[in-house]
Amino acid sequence: MTVTLLYFPDCPHWRLAEERLQEALALAGRDDVRVEHRVIDTPEHASAAGFRGSPTVLIDGRELFGDTELPVGLTCRVYQTADGLVGAPPVAALTAALRAAS
Repeated sequence: MTVTLLYFPDCPHWRLAEERLQEALALAGRDDVRVEHRVIDTPEHASAAGFRGSPTVLIDGRELFGDTELPVGLTCRVYQTADGLVGAPPVAALTAALRAAS
């Protein structure tokens, strides 16, 4: 399994996404998985990657929370939860996605 965190350096939520991803990997029993970090820092990189905002998490190259309606570009991303919008995917959603991909 390959897990990739895509982000742009000025994103205020990418480090929180990293923390939550590490917690989710531990909860899913996936100590064997290392997160690859991929910086998206130009509009051209965003377009080539199909980057729909920072932070984005991929498992084996697949978007976990794919919303194809989101525009491609160097933007901040929000995630819908039962408690409203948040800037990084929730641990429970990440854990469920990791378990499903195993």
